[in-house]
Amino acid sequence: MKKIAFLAGTSGLVGMQLLHQLLQDTSYDNIISVGRRKLALKHQKLVQVEGDFKNIRKWNLEEKLREEDLGGEHFSLIDAIKTKSVEMYAFCSLGSTIKAAGSKEKFYEIDHDYVMNFALWVKDLGVSRFLYVSAMGADPQSSVFYNKVKGETEEDLKVIPFDYLGLFEPSLLLGNRNEFRFGEEVAKIVTKPLVWLKLAKKYSPIYDYQVAKAMIGHANKNKSVKVEVISSKEMQNF
Repeated sequence: MKKIAFLAGTSGLVGMQLLHQLLQDTSYDNIISVGRRKLALKHQKLVQVEGDFKNIRKWNLEEKLREEDLGGEHFSLIDAIKTKSVEMYAFCSLGSTIKAAGSKEKFYEIDHDYVMNFALWVKDLGVSRFLYVSAMGADPQSSVFYNKVKGETEEDLKVIPFDYLGLFEPSLLLGNRNEFRFGEEVAKIVTKPLVWLKLAKKYSPIYDYQVAKAMIGHANKNKSVKVEVISSKEMQNF
């Protein structure tokens, strides 16, 4: 059966790795990247739709795909989604920092509301599996605002009746970011020896490509559980 992946947060650290690996994965026929703006990237399997995540639940995907399809290349894709004659999975790595967002309120909107909007939208389209990049320490009762928001998002995602929900909780992410985060850079210097020495996998930093690989691996496996939390250590062992 034809398989399609929806991807949100594509321009981020894990998102770019997800896109790269999904494009290489022969089991996926199309990757639909959803974002505020398009990437400067073209691939025969890649379809990009853009818009505001605030209003994503009002989007008509068929209309958006037709806008991008002047030559009729997406006809079979549109038909497959419309008739639900396709397996559809969604990968979400949407996220920000309070500094980048500008305020706690905006951070909550991006890291919680946008994630939920995307999840509800793809569920309505027929997506059966949803895989989300959360964070180590995610806890709705946490006194740390970042962890609290991640925890609330996890709990709210559990309410949506996906056939499978994978919650991935990486520790500090290693990779080439477009933005400089001083605190993270200091933490990388302090903790990177743990990676080299393969010690304390639960807390040691993890590479972006490892998270992406684990997410796709779990998406492609037969699952008997509805909800699964995958730790940073498990991702490094994948």
